[in-house]
Amino acid sequence: ADQTAEKPRIRRFVSKFFCMTGSVVTPLPLGRSTFAALRAAGAVYVDKTDLVAELAAEDRKIFLVRPRRFGKSLLLSTFGSLFEAGLRDFEGLAISSVWTDRTYDVVRLDFSEVREFSDADDFKKKFSRLLRRSFSRVGVGMSDSDEPAEDRIALWMAGLPVRSLVVLIDEYDAPLTVCLNDAVLFKDVQAVMSEFFSLLKSQEGCLRFLFMTGITKFSSTSIFSAFNNLRDISLDTRYGTLLGYTEEEMLRYFGPHLEQAAEVLQTNTGSLMKELKSYYDGFCFDEAARLHVFCPWSVLNFLTSPARGFKNYWFSSGGQPSVLMKYLENHTLADPVTYLQPKRVTLGDLSEPRRYSSVSLEVLLFQAGYLTIKSADETDSVELGYPNREVAVSMARLYAGELLRGRTIRPESGLSVLSILSSGSPSDVADCFNYALNSIDYQRFPVRDEASCRAYLQVLLIGAAMLPQVEAHTARGRSDLEVDAGGRHWVFELKYAADGESAEKKLSEAVGQMLSRHYGETLHGRTLMRMAFVYSGRERRFVAWKTVREAVSD
Repeated sequence: ADQTAEKPRIRRFVSKFFCMTGSVVTPLPLGRSTFAALRAAGAVYVDKTDLVAELAAEDRKIFLVRPRRFGKSLLLSTFGSLFEAGLRDFEGLAISSVWTDRTYDVVRLDFSEVREFSDADDFKKKFSRLLRRSFSRVGVGMSDSDEPAEDRIALWMAGLPVRSLVVLIDEYDAPLTVCLNDAVLFKDVQAVMSEFFSLLKSQEGCLRFLFMTGITKFSSTSIFSAFNNLRDISLDTRYGTLLGYTEEEMLRYFGPHLEQAAEVLQTNTGSLMKELKSYYDGFCFDEAARLHVFCPWSVLNFLTSPARGFKNYWFSSGGQPSVLMKYLENHTLADPVTYLQPKRVTLGDLSEPRRYSSVSLEVLLFQAGYLTIKSADETDSVELGYPNREVAVSMARLYAGELLRGRTIRPESGLSVLSILSSGSPSDVADCFNYALNSIDYQRFPVRDEASCRAYLQVLLIGAAMLPQVEAHTARGRSDLEVDAGGRHWVFELKYAADGESAEKKLSEAVGQMLSRHYGETLHGRTLMRMAFVYSGRERRFVAWKTVREAVSD
């Protein structure tokens, strides 16, 4: 009896022990893209199978665009398991009470497996090997002769019963995005892929279900002409949360992990969720702009190592897709002055397939995940902006790369910008700012006024892993630039002196403005550091600066 009474207390102790040591009972699914393996491991699975069942019930060909690191491969694996093994891996999930369909042969094709090739012939060979390997798994006999794989597959499909085959294609655009800047190679690769899509179109009677994912939507891939009834759900409100985690799902499925992370960071779950939303939430793939989700990759990495804090996990793994990097080889980002300005496009711009040569930078940034839908109106116009702080920092890094063209901001002292702002003198800060602006290609990005000076410094500070505020509002006005570094809070007031204007007069104006409007004086917990700067358009540098010490700190 005593042992029986002890069991609940022991279970509570063991549960608390596992949470405290980081070995939580339910493992996180980080890095798991195979549905059956994830379920067998007992890992956390955010149940989206009500939407999976809804899509799988249709005899349709469906297309979905999402940025990298949002779980497209896991979604396809979920469909594969459902059609191939029925409800074997779905015990306890929403679909288990509604799904009654039989099993099917399933062909899985991951086009990212053939993204590396030297020329058109090399791609054709590798693509053919992918087809042979994938279709042989469902019984297609492949001879060792020179007979094209497509011919053998077409003959096999022609003999299949109606509605008997499922085809799942992941990253359809991977081979194309690596050769965007080589028109001839792009055309050759596109021709090989078009032949395969035409094959599927000609034998579509045997298809029970086709689902295809990608990052981009280019008309020149011939997919959209081959499948005239392809259903694109990329901006469909109904499926706006198909990938990614909602706030409710975060609390429901990751509760113990959130509690553990809050304990590690010595905060509470509410405050932790507020920070998580700031850093990793805000992605909207809903044309009505009603729904938003967290980036799964960033959330799972954070929960795996909460002691590291809120790091930028997305940029290094998902934030540099080939399509965007290739585009930037021959194009430039918008002027960094527009870094924080919202971008307005039509829904048609985001949803209609276009040729690579005519696609806009805003559309590419949306598809890559740098921009997301912030609002929509009745005219089918949407406003795009950064979803969260992690992506805003990632975008600033791209801008910093454009500004510096491979250079690093390392003044003669050898210290980083963050180190200088954390412990350097005001003179060190002035030297650092001058060094930074002098590192910029002046022909491409001239400092023409106060706004461009402020924007370039902002982007460079973000690129140096800081999060400056531009025009921080107070009851008396708006400071130009504020940033935290170490135990300091810096407030900068910037002025631009054109030819014939007195730098000393401008400096006096900046100091007076900072004092009269009490910039930074409501700060708590950090040492307040305030400086006024004057940039000379003629000399192309900061020619005057002054530390503003008079302040009444709360």
